[in-house]
Amino acid sequence: MASGTALTLANTGSSKVRVAIDEIALTGWMATNIEGFLGPLSVEQFNGGQSNPTYLLSTPRARYVLRRKPPGLLLKGAHDVLREARVLQALHGSDVPVAQVLGICEDETVLGSQFYVMEMVEGRVFWDAAFTDLPIHERAAYFDEMNRVIAALHSVDPFAAGLSDFGKPGNYFARQIGRWSQQYMEDHLAGRLADMDALVEWLPTAIPDSNEAAIVHGDFRCDNMIFHPTEPRVLAVLDWELSTLGHPLSDFAYHAMMYRMPGDIVAGLGSADPVPLGLPTEEEYIAAYCARTGRTQIPDWDFYLAFNFFRLAAIFHGIKGRVMRGSASNTQAKERAEALPRLAALARQAMERCQ
Repeated sequence: MASGTALTLANTGSSKVRVAIDEIALTGWMATNIEGFLGPLSVEQFNGGQSNPTYLLSTPRARYVLRRKPPGLLLKGAHDVLREARVLQALHGSDVPVAQVLGICEDETVLGSQFYVMEMVEGRVFWDAAFTDLPIHERAAYFDEMNRVIAALHSVDPFAAGLSDFGKPGNYFARQIGRWSQQYMEDHLAGRLADMDALVEWLPTAIPDSNEAAIVHGDFRCDNMIFHPTEPRVLAVLDWELSTLGHPLSDFAYHAMMYRMPGDIVAGLGSADPVPLGLPTEEEYIAAYCARTGRTQIPDWDFYLAFNFFRLAAIFHGIKGRVMRGSASNTQAKERAEALPRLAALARQAMERCQ
């Protein structure tokens, strides 16, 4: 398992802008659209994040975060930052902690792509799922806080939050499998893998008979959360690009996939024994979620894992395509692309446990 320190150094902080941004045009837009904005403005790009370029905007009085679509040819439906801003606005003030959106720009002529600006939430991001930067006796509380937040998300009423049209009702897995299979199949430049081809064929035949619907995050991991500077408390859940109305057990299984995910691919324990690390077991973590959401158990658990390993592999396949097209925004994108075969193999292993 990769060390927390190495992952933190690779992904934390901001540095020079890698995806160009027109600072003069941005300053003018913020002066008109962001309440209390006062320049001068300096811009850096965050080191973490794969999909949408994310920038730190600093002024003498305040700091902001800007998220934008990447430039260049994009797959249909991908990188929808305005959709991301909408769910942040809907959840603001709920039991799900999110950053406040301060302004949205749909006019692509300002920066060359749509973007939004939100408050800068100060805190800690943990890139290692074992939370090895913390003393062992503190780690379980951070796991419990993540569990609480994802259960809170799945308990939000989409209608009351104004998100009843945020996704199509029903047939979530069939639509998701179709979407990610299509994106995988159409990205010819990134190539094909036998493991992925097997999953494309099998997944539609194994969908459980369950049609629940909730607001789902789609990428709920420890490194997509900002924790309080000193407490086991989430201040903001980040990166809502993949959020939709979907099956809550899919979303939770993606999160719990950390128990089986190698830590050098994304935040994961790499099948390490969690107990010596001061963490709850996978079974205990599932039980805590079930208790918070009124469940007794989760049938078809291996299917949910197989689906999510496949979906993440499809995302990595897309990263590989962006690397080959020269439009990847993150310095670690090449390493992610190189990890694709291992991730696809993990997806197939989860599939075979179901058979």
